Amino acid sequence: MLLARARSLQARLLPHGLFDVVRQVLLFAAAYYAYRLVRGWIDDPQGATVAFANARHLIHFEQTMGFFVEPSVQAWASTKPAIIDFASWVYLNCQTSVTLGALVFLYLFHNKSFYFVRNMFMVAMGIALVGYTVMPTAPPRFFPEWGFLDSVSDFTGVSHDSVVANALFNPYAAVPSMHVCFALLIGVTLARLSKHRATRIAWGLYPLLVTFVIVATGNHFLADAMLGAITAGLSAWAASWLARARPTAWGFRAAKA
Repeated sequence: MLLARARSLQARLLPHGLFDVVRQVLLFAAAYYAYRLVRGWIDDPQGATVAFANARHLIHFEQTMGFFVEPSVQAWASTKPAIIDFASWVYLNCQTSVTLGALVFLYLFHNKSFYFVRNMFMVAMGIALVGYTVMPTAPPRFFPEWGFLDSVSDFTGVSHDSVVANALFNPYAAVPSMHVCFALLIGVTLARLSKHRATRIAWGLYPLLVTFVIVATGNHFLADAMLGAITAGLSAWAASWLARARPTAWGFRAAKA
């Protein structure tokens, strides 16, 4: 009995063996290492100058198009401590706890669809690296003259300029917004895999929540969010195209309601 349970648990945790788990971890680790390399290319005074100039171009573009509303959104949220603290908490967790947790959940409980999602993430990260290299962009929180605040630093008490923050994050990786991109990849996927209406609606609204969060916390412009959504769309198209080569291994299987 115990041996049967152990085999069942192993089949659940390691549906394709330990090597497959290691391979998936290494793929995502390689993507993060590439992100770190890009950070090294632009993390200098000249790179910072370009990043600030690109951000000012985005502000001018949004003003011209009539949707430069980010200062007003953050100003409104900042007057409501519960909302701005919640937004800061979500910003800190959506790229770590939620995204990583969702990927682990997909691997364990929807393994047949995991590889489609993995391919979306790999393509999205590749597109993002191009964006960070071609157009490094400073986030709104670096522009106090427009009324922006660094709400996440205020919430955590840790400055984005700290050694820890600088070691983990690229301060000029605003275009495209991978918060929005990942939220769409995870939100749409889990909405399609959910069997209950409540969870489908919750995951379907998740990308909208993240979009509000990145603006309210002063970490992204709306243009960044739009480009993040485009990145997600291109990634989904690419994963669908790749699935034609290996439909059994890389296809997506939505749950029946």
